[in-house]
Amino acid sequence: MSGGIAARLARVRAALPAGVTLVAVSKTHPPEAVREAYAAGQRDFGENYVQEWRAKADALADLPDLAWHFVGGLQTNKVKYLAGRVALVHTVDRRELGEEIARRWARTGGPARVLVEVNVGREEGKAGCLPEEAPGLVEALRALPGLRVEGLTCIPPADLDPRPFFAGLRALRDRLGLRELSMGMSADHAVAVEEGATLVRIGTAIFGERPRRAAP
Repeated sequence: MSGGIAARLARVRAALPAGVTLVAVSKTHPPEAVREAYAAGQRDFGENYVQEWRAKADALADLPDLAWHFVGGLQTNKVKYLAGRVALVHTVDRRELGEEIARRWARTGGPARVLVEVNVGREEGKAGCLPEEAPGLVEALRALPGLRVEGLTCIPPADLDPRPFFAGLRALRDRLGLRELSMGMSADHAVAVEEGATLVRIGTAIFGERPRRAAP
């Protein structure tokens, strides 16, 4: 992969239309990599693991207007660490998690901004509510004070054409009257944008291949 982080970031950003937010997924990359992307103008960064995010956020606390997105699976007992420090949680897939987010963010003055994760491929063992469960979950979450449900997110099956899944999520988003669609990563973000993505989560195309994650 040619060029440094700044050059790769510039290539990715140049290919995105106006109105699409680029979330640079920095999981397993060191704080210095985030600093390099920040110096090149990137402000939205995504992390998957709470423990890693906490260390990184502390190391980068001096950077003004850096916005963290939590894009990984989230356990209710870890929500307390994110409260008030994360701009958008992409992976709410059950009411209990939404309730804990609302409760914890209330202590910080809130509100919490969240997306509902949908298992568009109906894959066993994969996070996300089923498409037919999404309307009920969105309705339940919208009723929680201090919680703002802003859209939907998904990761389509890796071995299938992502376009029908992205199109289906867009149709569901429209039916529910939501605004945001977080879909598309390094390999398929161009298709996701064509299908209406408003946020894309890109890691490898910016930061290069991920280092092996140390065991917790």
